[in-house]
Amino acid sequence: MTTTETTADARTAKLNDVTLAAFRVVVSFLFGVHGLMGLGFLGGIDGQGTAVPFGSWPGWYGSVIELVGAVLVLLGLAARPAAFVLSGVMAYAYFTVHQPEGLLPVHNGGELAAVYSWVFLLLAVFGPGAFTLQRAFRR
Repeated sequence: MTTTETTADARTAKLNDVTLAAFRVVVSFLFGVHGLMGLGFLGGIDGQGTAVPFGSWPGWYGSVIELVGAVLVLLGLAARPAAFVLSGVMAYAYFTVHQPEGLLPVHNGGELAAVYSWVFLLLAVFGPGAFTLQRAFRR
């Protein structure tokens, strides 16, 4: 392998790391907003300010898990385990809330739950990318 190829590979790896970090930040921010809405903030679950009833299972606890997990992924603290848990939360939401309403996500309103489940699984497998607090603590 030549020096030029090694330099190009290093640049590609750095670009991938930064792109993954940007992806992580945007997705976790949007998901955190979703968790806040379940807790009654930002217009609530119905746009009328209504929250999921306090302490209800799985809605209220799911919203708390979504918010805490999104913050962990956003900051890059225990991002892989948090992303894995969030992937499971969204898979659970899809199969218990959406799937009984229809076979396909486009028919049962579960597109976002399915996409978030796969997105967080991707982050759990590939990691959080650059610019994480965990990397900063290691230094």
